[in-house]
Amino acid sequence: MTLPMNTTMSTPARSGSGLDFFMLKWRARAFLFLGMDEQARETFEDMLARWPEDGYVLQSLAHLEAARGHLHRAVLHLKHLVTLTPESGAAWFNLAFVLEQQHEAQEAEQAFRKAIEREPTLDRAWYGLGLTLIRQQRLEEAIAALKRNTEMQPMSPYGWYQMARAHMDLGHRDEAARVIRHLEGFEPKVAAQLRRETGIGSSKEVGSR
Repeated sequence: MTLPMNTTMSTPARSGSGLDFFMLKWRARAFLFLGMDEQARETFEDMLARWPEDGYVLQSLAHLEAARGHLHRAVLHLKHLVTLTPESGAAWFNLAFVLEQQHEAQEAEQAFRKAIEREPTLDRAWYGLGLTLIRQQRLEEAIAALKRNTEMQPMSPYGWYQMARAHMDLGHRDEAARVIRHLEGFEPKVAAQLRRETGIGSSKEVGSR
């Protein structure tokens, strides 16, 4: 269970302006609308060569490169972007997201924490932080981050799922059972998946906790 990149961002730093910039911008958008991602990428690359510190262009290229699986290129664009928009929680989140996809857990953790410092209510950043802490086997810290995520998104199963798995890895079977029981109230399929994965297989066992 993963999370998507943040496709909305607070207004990024922008150096591009004028008719040429906006014509290229709308050309790139048209290519994206038509599913012509390679043509869109080439257009954004042309824009970047002309306006190398435009936040919109950097953000767009990062999304395209990440979607193509070119995570290293996406990271380069996003690292440039956070230098231009250091107060943007969304920019730090996207950098952290791609770093986490690269299994760069420690660097991703730092970026998720920067996202949270700037936007404490960015629930996906708390979830992402939990994932990076799980990768580092810092399970108690991961559970704390996932609790913050579930407080903000109580009806989303992702944080609950990861929390239950972390509890099981710590040997906290009772706590995992409580999470499964909670999930049964609104995500029975996820609860059933957890029962299979954890061996907490009976409703009687879950319900007795």
